[in-house]
Amino acid sequence: MKKTHVWPEGHWNWPISVTHKHGVRCGEMVWVGGQVDLTPDGVVCNPGQLKAQTEGVMRNFATVLEALECDLQDLVQLLCFYVNDGSVDEAEFLSLVGACLPAGTKTTVNAVPVPYLAYENMLVEIEGYAMRCEDGGRTVRTYSSNDDASLMSEPFCQALRSGKMIYVSAQYPIDASGTVLSPGDIVAQTDIEMRQIGTLLAGFGADFDDVVKNNRWYAGNAGIEDFEPAALACAAYFNEPGPAATGVPLPRHANPDVTIKLSSIAMLAPDGSRLPRRHVWPDSLWDWTVHLPYKHGLKCAEMVFLGGQVSLDKNGEAVNPFDLGAQTHQAMEHIGTILKELGVDYDDVCKVTTVYDGDCGADALNANLPIRSSYFSDPGPATTGIPLPALAYEGMMIEIDVFAMTEPD
Repeated sequence: MKKTHVWPEGHWNWPISVTHKHGVRCGEMVWVGGQVDLTPDGVVCNPGQLKAQTEGVMRNFATVLEALECDLQDLVQLLCFYVNDGSVDEAEFLSLVGACLPAGTKTTVNAVPVPYLAYENMLVEIEGYAMRCEDGGRTVRTYSSNDDASLMSEPFCQALRSGKMIYVSAQYPIDASGTVLSPGDIVAQTDIEMRQIGTLLAGFGADFDDVVKNNRWYAGNAGIEDFEPAALACAAYFNEPGPAATGVPLPRHANPDVTIKLSSIAMLAPDGSRLPRRHVWPDSLWDWTVHLPYKHGLKCAEMVFLGGQVSLDKNGEAVNPFDLGAQTHQAMEHIGTILKELGVDYDDVCKVTTVYDGDCGADALNANLPIRSSYFSDPGPATTGIPLPALAYEGMMIEIDVFAMTEPD
């Protein structure tokens, strides 16, 4: 499918050369890579200032959308990474983001607290998706809400539908009164959030069989003892073959009683019927230590979703343990294998989101970003890269999410 790539003049840059672009438009979809408050030379602006950096990030976001003949009112989802050592109120951070959005904006959102970002004194990185009709008109939106779950302050909403796409904001195990339910119990909180997602999907006439991508952000460390309980609780809601999925551990959530947040993307035909889909699980690929219903790749209409790709073997053991460069190559090779089985290739990729095991600083980013970038022709997809102190499995150093688009089957 035809794509438009943009790199606005004078926009911020990494201090290394990459094929990635800041924004990609394909069909009705618009993908914006992680925006930060940097100079064109890769120097952090407003160091250590959360409010000023958030405003700078959203100005950069608006600039990318404008270059793609869109604006902030076209947003359908924001993924907001922000540094939080426990002293930042997440609702207050989201209010900073929301204050940067013009009147009339209504979008889903996920706030992800992290201990640091790729550069010293950088506090915010925000990626997102927008949608606009190919003829330039705005897409028609409908919304779904759940009065029993924690309410979201405008301009954010619990779930929205735009065309075939359904986006569900990250769910909290919190009721409408603001009470954290089953504090500290990750299995119980997973069930609560999955039921919330089910209610929101039902508002559009959809259900879990319509989900194409499921994301888990759980409080935990490397190891199956933190990964498996919530993974199994979440997986119980999906029939096989299930959606593409990603599960990422965080040192903590903003509220220490919250152990997990879940978000989903689903697809439904305009007439409300279920869209056919095609799943792949190449024989050469890795597996988890426990059986899950998810598939490595899924194509639905023109959309292609991949589960987070890693460097594991069929027993869930790390391949090239603790070697970030080698694992980046392995994960990218897996991505190529999955894309090929779905009839697409690296040139069809629109967006890459990466979490990697590394400290704050350019060294860890530069050890994987150029490798990821080298698999794409220039102009390449939009991208986001987030360092974390640990990933799901011992010795695992990187997990790469990919979204691609191609002609429908």
